[in-house]
Amino acid sequence: MKKQEIKLVITDIDGTLFSHTKKVVPASAVAAVKKLQEKGIKVFLCSGRNFYLIKKSGVLDYITPDGYITMNGANAIVDGQVIYKYPIPEDVVDSLIKFSKRLKFGLTLIEEKEGHINYIDERVISAHEKFGTRFPQPRTFPDHYDRVVYQAIAFCDDLDESLFLPHIRDAKSARWDKYAVDIMPKGSDKAKGILALLEYYDLEPENVLSLGDGLNDIEMLEFSGISIAMGNAVPELKKVADYVSDDIDDDGWAKAIKHYGLI
Repeated sequence: MKKQEIKLVITDIDGTLFSHTKKVVPASAVAAVKKLQEKGIKVFLCSGRNFYLIKKSGVLDYITPDGYITMNGANAIVDGQVIYKYPIPEDVVDSLIKFSKRLKFGLTLIEEKEGHINYIDERVISAHEKFGTRFPQPRTFPDHYDRVVYQAIAFCDDLDESLFLPHIRDAKSARWDKYAVDIMPKGSDKAKGILALLEYYDLEPENVLSLGDGLNDIEMLEFSGISIAMGNAVPELKKVADYVSDDIDDDGWAKAIKHYGLI
């Protein structure tokens, strides 16, 4: 893989670029992002968060990305414009609400610019505390939710997930905490968001280097020309990565970029 072939660097945020132990983007990563952009390589943030929650994460206090892939690939944003959308069908959202009420777990429904939750318990609090995020004020969801939803988060364990997920039409999950799992359409993932960028810029997958640490990064890494798992990544992601770097807090992001000679 020649370094000049890489035109886009796509990076996950939480646990990849933004450290939740130190609550910062490591200085080495900040410098690496700037050097990449100075060379004409575009850097995109790719997250399970929507744009509002990306801003809340604090990552934009450190870097200015060229764009975003949000909500696990459901939106792609370039120059402030949404170039790709993949919402969850209304009947699927309604089914999730039904199971949330029956099994009594918190459900967050994430829209383009906001998100809402229907129920807060210890599982919700525990998952948010680990990532330093705040949950919205709970509200009662109607049986039919008539707003456009791009992603859902079920705050439940593996057992509850096994009880409802098989009954959700064309849905898949990506767990990011013992008590929190992203629910999305089977046809939607971070790779689909990258594909939208490639079509926009007229590029190919081999022009992409991606970095991640979680289960929701697997499709992204499998799709990219160069794939990097952080040292703190889950074992499943390390298995599909071309290269496993060091931990985020040991300058793993910048080391990975340097390993491939991009800076």
